[in-house]
Amino acid sequence: LGLIEVWHMAIDNPTEYSRHLTEKHAEVAAFGGAFLMLVFLNFLFDEEKELHWLGWIEEKVGIYGSEGLAIMLTLLAVCGAMYLMPEVRKLPVLVAGVTGVLIYIGVQWLSGLLEKEEEDPAVGKMIAQGSIGGFLYLEVLDASFSFDGVIGAFAITNDVVIIMLGLAIGAMFVRSMTVFLVYKGTLDEFVFLEHGAHYAIGILALIMFASVHYHIPEWFTGLSGLAFILVSLWSSVRYRRKMEHGEHGEHGRA
Repeated sequence: LGLIEVWHMAIDNPTEYSRHLTEKHAEVAAFGGAFLMLVFLNFLFDEEKELHWLGWIEEKVGIYGSEGLAIMLTLLAVCGAMYLMPEVRKLPVLVAGVTGVLIYIGVQWLSGLLEKEEEDPAVGKMIAQGSIGGFLYLEVLDASFSFDGVIGAFAITNDVVIIMLGLAIGAMFVRSMTVFLVYKGTLDEFVFLEHGAHYAIGILALIMFASVHYHIPEWFTGLSGLAFILVSLWSSVRYRRKMEHGEHGEHGRA
């Protein structure tokens, strides 16, 4: 089916569109899982992080990890998901997962070119000015998050327009909240919030890989991510109080 045919099917025959989309859930989950897994692993393997939520374990992982290792582990996860599928579905799942890896690499490469733009004006001529890399990264990340939501939304309504509006409102709220938190310096105050968010991304990637064969309840997916966020907030409050207590102790000795 071409793009126009798919569009007409989604508008004119949402039941048929829902059936086709559900049938391709494994491919969609493999693509999204691969992209999200790389987001998580590259954060985990970042040796430049100053704070480590899991202490020396996270520090050691950051030292010995690398981008190559992240890609290798992600491809192994894709292969694991592929072997869960029947023979006729293995190749499409593998292709979808590898595509997710390639898109992540491509977006990172483009982001690297944009960073070099400041140092080398010649590179800047290759792409339009602006945060294109960051925009593409956020768009693919948002799409990866939305894949499961789109399929699950058909259990509530077959109206594609309502589903699109719901996803758009959710994406707008999340992005507005992110900008607000950055503007207010909340991420500096809750230092482990970024860690919690990435661990939530990691568990979502694993859930998406497992969902190619097993049914994972939506409540489990939502609560697992929320648990990481809440624990990271609690850890951030404890860390801030500890730092404030240490500063007061130093002032007292002075």
